[in-house]
This record gives sequence, C-alpha cells and structure tokens, in this order.
Amino acid sequence: MMKKIIATSALIATTLLAVPAWAADHQVQMLNKDSEGRPMQFEPAFLKIAPGDTVTFVATDKGHNSESILNMIPEGGETWKGKINEEITVTFTQEGFYAYKCQPHVGLGMVGLIQVGDNPPALATEEVEKLPGRSKDRMAELIAEAEAGGGAEAGAAEGGDAEAAPAAQ
Repeated sequence: MMKKIIATSALIATTLLAVPAWAADHQVQMLNKDSEGRPMQFEPAFLKIAPGDTVTFVATDKGHNSESILNMIPEGGETWKGKINEEITVTFTQEGFYAYKCQPHVGLGMVGLIQVGDNPPALATEEVEKLPGRSKDRMAELIAEAEAGGGAEAGAAEGGDAEAAPAAQ
C-alpha cells in the first residue's frame, strides 16, 4: 500500500512539474484612445513575451476585436480571431513575430505586434506594405520599436512596469 502511495505521489509531482508554472498572462487593452491620445489603439501595442505565455485581449472600450493578420505570423504559429466586444486569450508557443489587428479599425491604424522569444526571425516587410490606411505606418513604428529592443517585456513586471505586468489570475 505504501508503494502505491509513493508511486502516485511521484506521478502527481512529475505531472505538476511538467506544467510550465513560469508562463505568464499579459493583458492588451483594446481602446478608443491610448494613453498618448492616439485614436483606436491596442495598449501596449508592442509586447515581448516568452514562449508559452498567454495574452488576453481585453475589450476595454466597445466595438473592437483582436485577430491575427494572415501572412504576418511565424510559420507554424496559430491564428486567432476574436469576436467584437469580447475578450480573447491566446497562447503563444511558436517563436516569432505575430502581427494582429482590430478588424473594424485596421484602416485607422489599430494594429499591434507581439514578439515571442528573444531571437525571432524577421517579419516580412512586404506584408506591411499591403496593410490598409494608417496601419501601414503604425506597424512600421512597432517593427522599429521591436528592432530597437523596446516595448513591454514579459519580465518587466518585477521592475514595476505596469503595462507589462502579467494579469492577475
């Protein structure tokens, strides 16, 4: 009987250790106006996270969604498409850049960029040129921010960066 208890305990411990306890959930707000006064924005619009982390897109203001931009995610990366006015949580396992948009406001520049991992392959810049309206310029800004090493980072919560703080669970 004691051997069964020890074996069961070992199995449970192994299972618990296999789950990545260090994975974080980050929040991105869908806003009519960001903290810098720009209309129709995600905040933060650029986010650097670790593989296995999740991002919850929060419908802070009504009329928005979050969805991946086809041809602007890494090969093997999962696409997503949230509904208008609804929160959606996405888990990112594949390293690379993930570009996303608010479908109703993409022409107004409501796009964002998530960098998964420290050394992702470059984003296809020819795809940026295909974006409509202001989103082309906004995505170029976000790519420049990523290349400069800026943005909210996964581990920044320990340093007090409220934008990058993982969501309360």
